[in-house]
Amino acid sequence: MTTATLPTPAHRDLETITVIGVAHGVSHFFHLLLPTLFPWLMADFDLSYTAIGMTMTVFFVVSGIGQALAGFLVDRYGAARVLGAGISCFALAGVLLHFASGYAMLIAVAVLAGLGNCVFHPADFTVLNRHVSQARLGHAFSVHGLSGNLGWAAAPLFMTGLADAYGWRQAALGAALVAVAALALLFWRRAAIADPAGHAAAQADQPKVSTLAFLRSPPVWLCFLFFFFITAAFGAIQNFASPILQALYGLTLHSAALGLSVYMIGSACGIILGGFLAQKSEHDQLIAGALGLAALLAILLASELLPAWSILGLMAGIGFFSGIAGPSRDLLVRRAATARFGKAAFGRIYGFVYSGLDLGLATAPLIFGGLMDAGSFGKVLIGIAVLQSLAIATALRVGKAA
Repeated sequence: MTTATLPTPAHRDLETITVIGVAHGVSHFFHLLLPTLFPWLMADFDLSYTAIGMTMTVFFVVSGIGQALAGFLVDRYGAARVLGAGISCFALAGVLLHFASGYAMLIAVAVLAGLGNCVFHPADFTVLNRHVSQARLGHAFSVHGLSGNLGWAAAPLFMTGLADAYGWRQAALGAALVAVAALALLFWRRAAIADPAGHAAAQADQPKVSTLAFLRSPPVWLCFLFFFFITAAFGAIQNFASPILQALYGLTLHSAALGLSVYMIGSACGIILGGFLAQKSEHDQLIAGALGLAALLAILLASELLPAWSILGLMAGIGFFSGIAGPSRDLLVRRAATARFGKAAFGRIYGFVYSGLDLGLATAPLIFGGLMDAGSFGKVLIGIAVLQSLAIATALRVGKAA
């Protein structure tokens, strides 16, 4: 066994996984920089829901376009530098929000935060693939997904707590300090995420292909579609689960909101289990099985046949099976990336593929908003099941093609 093929020591893997997990948690934290402060911002700047909601449309559009481009920067300049630049954008967004004096500055905050967010998937997955041993990659991707959920969970508590106690401007500064702390961690442990020794020589040994050759690869486009389908389904649940449960099952506002919380908890538990399963299963078939069960539960929820007391368990089940697919999803993209283009193209392939994620989140309200306005709540759940079924079909095609 050569030095290049020896397993990476566990403590080095753990260090890299931890640093990237913290960075990914911060990125999800900043997804909610503006939404957690919507009540204060709407009151102070006299904004409508449409106007304030436009800030998040800007965020995801900038993030989606930027993510496809950030991968090229990762491949050219290294993931660590690009990751540091993204977190710096978050810090600047928090500071700019502190000084915001009107709607135009809120849009500028959304642009800065979107630019910060766009780097994480291409940079994170490039670091994990280059540093973490093959035997622990499933667990690495599991921690990566779980840390994002923790970032989502922490933001409302942190931001609203500070805003209630000291005002929204101080909460924005608090968010900026979170980014500064993450940037300090990246600098302190920079050896854990910098390009490994010999990386440049390894790149030189890779087959020479055009920079944009990956755009002619069917598996790459299938991965893009997979992320669009699966994230549009998640976006529908995230945006509309509470009113759907109120309308279909007569749940109170509190109970319906709890339904979304147990979905997220179930998803986190599924991600943990999915990290173990991903090491032992065919990724495309595991994804198909897990998402198939999630789709069946969504259809059952749409049927209105169940008693109200069972709904929270059903929501937890949908989240759990969706979460199981997460680590295998990321490993499947890795197979598609390395099958033809090698490790030198990780950044641009992950960046392009994961831009489908932002597109799914941006378009979910447009796809399902009309059904919600028409009161067709059950059809929204059927639509979620259809999107999950389309994700299954694309995952199976990726597995075969890669």
